[in-house]
Amino acid sequence: MAAFGINSKIFQIMEMTILFLLAISIDRYCFAADEDMLQDVCVADINSMVKVNGFPCKTNFTAADFSSLAISKPGATNNKFGSVVTTANVEKVPGLNTLGVSLARIDYAPGGINPPHTHPRASEMVFVMEGELDVGFITTANVLVSKQVTKGEVFVFPRGLVHFQKNNGKVPAAVISAFNSQLPGTQSIPTTLFGASPTVPDDILAQTFQISTEDVQQIKSKFASAKKF
Repeated sequence: MAAFGINSKIFQIMEMTILFLLAISIDRYCFAADEDMLQDVCVADINSMVKVNGFPCKTNFTAADFSSLAISKPGATNNKFGSVVTTANVEKVPGLNTLGVSLARIDYAPGGINPPHTHPRASEMVFVMEGELDVGFITTANVLVSKQVTKGEVFVFPRGLVHFQKNNGKVPAAVISAFNSQLPGTQSIPTTLFGASPTVPDDILAQTFQISTEDVQQIKSKFASAKKF
């Protein structure tokens, strides 16, 4: 009987422990996403010295804070990739602060590419305004999901997955990109690895890509002055 009582108490302790851990897991899951807004607007004070997750609210704002012509015209594509990304995020449209949305325009010269990259804070949907593109993303199981998209078509890139677009046509192409983040962030894979500052050690890249350190240095020279877009 004594043994039965001890086993019963152990069972109760285990049961309480499991319920406690489950409660913690549910609590974390419920608050994994951004919290709802607590006010009508929170126009970003871009120049504030206060560091918060996002931007502090300006005391005074106008309609201009909710408007922009940033993506109204094609961008210059005369660069090594033959493409340019023009953003309309919270840094360009302060009224987007706390709203969780933003846009971008991407222009491509014939043969231009938006090289493999990721958006750590957002999924992306592109709408093809002009031309046609070969687009795709790679899953964490290394499965390539790709197709050709044409004018009027949309394509979705899931959050955080490596993806790309390339204009294999003979005329310029352009898309409008929509994000579920006011500042989705962009990590261009080649620029991140070969244009980082301080630089990623040559031996790390050489072993990773199974090439020589001389090859690494040659590739790095092409990204020496590169900037993330």
